[in-house]
Amino acid sequence: MSKSLTYADAGVDIDKANDFVGMIKKIVKKTPRTGVMSEIGGFGGLYSLNTDMYERPVLVSSTDGVGTKLKIAFMMDKHDTVGIDLVAMCVNDIAVQGAKPLFFLDYLAIGKLETQKAVDIVNGIAEGCCRANCALIGGETAEMPDMYAPGEYDLAGFTVGIVDNDKIVDGSEISVGHRVIAIGSSGLHSNGYSLVRKICFEVLKMTVDDYVSEFGKSLGEELLIPTRIYSETIRTLIRDIPVHGLAHITGGGIPDNLVRVIPEACNVVLQLKSWDIPPVFHFLKEAGNISDEEMLRTFNNGIGMIAVVPEKVVDEVVIRLKAMDEQCFVIGEIIERKPDNPRIQWV
Repeated sequence: MSKSLTYADAGVDIDKANDFVGMIKKIVKKTPRTGVMSEIGGFGGLYSLNTDMYERPVLVSSTDGVGTKLKIAFMMDKHDTVGIDLVAMCVNDIAVQGAKPLFFLDYLAIGKLETQKAVDIVNGIAEGCCRANCALIGGETAEMPDMYAPGEYDLAGFTVGIVDNDKIVDGSEISVGHRVIAIGSSGLHSNGYSLVRKICFEVLKMTVDDYVSEFGKSLGEELLIPTRIYSETIRTLIRDIPVHGLAHITGGGIPDNLVRVIPEACNVVLQLKSWDIPPVFHFLKEAGNISDEEMLRTFNNGIGMIAVVPEKVVDEVVIRLKAMDEQCFVIGEIIERKPDNPRIQWV
């Protein structure tokens, strides 16, 4: 008589998955819990929305992943920071509309569940939620044999935030004379890693353990620096200062992301040498013989967020940002659009 097969024989261990859920409950409780009505493990996460502070509350949502930066985590077998990246990529996208993130959910897909690795990932997600001041309300861990190479996984994140309708930042009030202020990044963040890996591991034949003097650390340590989370910075900034446009500098760099919030009647003039570019970008540019144009469209080049503000509040914005330990630079201004000129002009 043939053996009676189980799900575990096919590579999915339900008992291990249940034990994992029990382990991460304590981690999840470390994130802000205001409004949360349910614990991890239910069919859905319950959140009680307090609308007393809003006249016309609007929910804002976003979803994203970490991309091939995960490959660096696999190479280093270090998994406690990519969760921060996951949260950052989502909450930064709703911060540009003036929204406060309320809660976050994650999706972890893995070939075979390795408990400690999964716990490290969730610890990073919880840390990201704490930095963003939002609750980790739920998630899904999908064990899928044969879908992923041994030791590999994928991550996706989802966030929901809230903003008053009258306080949505959408760029509509931007006009000629406004100034462009850049807020510094922590490094590469989570974009351009396919090119990064090609340069570092194919062209230069490096390993993640190679020490790079320009970085003051190993290559892998530099490449795994988490994406900066700007939620609280933006909320503090827009609380009492007129900020008329915000752009999260992700894939597409400054050229593709800034124009998303600039009115059709306007162009932008930016000064190329007006901000400090971290060493990692100089390193990649030289090693890959990358053109200036390609650098600007592929990487953030040291700028993680951009704010467009009236000229009269520039000094106040700079003072406020520096008080929050943010690097910031006035890098350009809004000008009248002329049909024959590009939307962004570099000088």
